[in-house]
Amino acid sequence: MENKVLETGFNEIKDGNKEWVEFVKNDETGRFQQLAKGQSPEVLWIGCADSRVPANELTGKKPGEVFVHRNIANMCVHSDMSMLSVLDYAVNVLKVKHVIVAGHYGCGGVAASLSCTQYGIIDNWLCHIKDVYRLHAEEIDAIADQEKKADRLVELNVKEQVFNLCSTSIIQNAWKQRDDLAVHGMVINIGTGELIDQGCTFTGSDSLGNVFAYK
Repeated sequence: MENKVLETGFNEIKDGNKEWVEFVKNDETGRFQQLAKGQSPEVLWIGCADSRVPANELTGKKPGEVFVHRNIANMCVHSDMSMLSVLDYAVNVLKVKHVIVAGHYGCGGVAASLSCTQYGIIDNWLCHIKDVYRLHAEEIDAIADQEKKADRLVELNVKEQVFNLCSTSIIQNAWKQRDDLAVHGMVINIGTGELIDQGCTFTGSDSLGNVFAYK
């Protein structure tokens, strides 16, 4: 019975692809033929791996217009070579103009980081979010409602990850060479689809402070 369920689920994926192939075949705009030749997105989206927050749909962009990196709770960890490799390629090869760190309300990773429960290997990743909590513990602990507490940590986490991103040598060296690169922080309300600007846009290293801004 279990194998039947698995087979049915996989067949649905293949059938869905057949429908997509047919859609591409009948598309007369030529955009898919153009995409096959290469990509030139203006946006790098660093978001959560949550299945409910697809970058293209949320931003109204077509395939080929958003370069995407996703992980648990949209973290920008300085030792994460996967994230850094995506960032370097997006900024220095694709020459994206906007980098968006996008969190979302109802984030399971953020909620889990506020508990003392062990979940497995992911606990080591959640430590990075717990560090954000530690920086803002007084404010977060003053919130009684657990859901609102987690949502506030979502917002603060986005701002901290934007700062982490801006303090990388990749972003700062890019700013030395060009003036058309901005890093933004946003939070998604899944229920409404709204992208909420967190007011933490950076366009240069001047606001990072002397310790973080490379000369």
